[in-house]
Amino acid sequence: MKRYRVLVVEDQAMPRQLFEMFISSSAQFTLAASIDSAALADIYCAGGGIDLVLMDVVTKNGANGLDAAGAIKARWPKIRIIIVTSMPECSYLEKVRRIGVDSFWYKEISREPILSLMERTMAGESVYPETTPKIQLGLASSDEFTETELLILRELTGGYTDAEIGEHLHMSRFTVRDYVKAMREKTGFRSRTELAVKARQSGLVILEPNPEGSSKKPE
Repeated sequence: MKRYRVLVVEDQAMPRQLFEMFISSSAQFTLAASIDSAALADIYCAGGGIDLVLMDVVTKNGANGLDAAGAIKARWPKIRIIIVTSMPECSYLEKVRRIGVDSFWYKEISREPILSLMERTMAGESVYPETTPKIQLGLASSDEFTETELLILRELTGGYTDAEIGEHLHMSRFTVRDYVKAMREKTGFRSRTELAVKARQSGLVILEPNPEGSSKKPE
């Protein structure tokens, strides 16, 4: 039976070691390499012989696993990729589907073992969770936020002013101010700073650098 060669891209020592252990115990998979930065993933794929990549989203020195996955899929579409993350960031599922990633696995909450997901993915299935994890942000549940509120909340975690957020999202600063006030009331947080800090700590929204504005207004 063919043994699929797996590249692990994970910057946290414990999850990386667990992935390595699971792979070494399997008769279907073998470890090709284990690295801590998504910036190096394409180099390993260019060398050939990689069948499957387990790709974390946030890796060493801020290297983005979603960007790396997109680049790999563009150059080597036959390589299967599973995004693995502990972050409940609400936009990840949409992004990985757009990139063409084969499967998606939440580290802490997925009930299906990672080896089972790997086997299904290599058999041609595309396995995604139905929804993002529901988390609590103050008095509010994450599913109580609208798409626009989440866009503004993501910008807020970057320390931007109402005027700057409005410029990024093509709305007035007064509209931004009203949304921030509504989210403070919804969550029970006393200040915009507390709202921003708690949102970032929860992993509900993660701001990615973008020189043309950090987020996009929903169409």
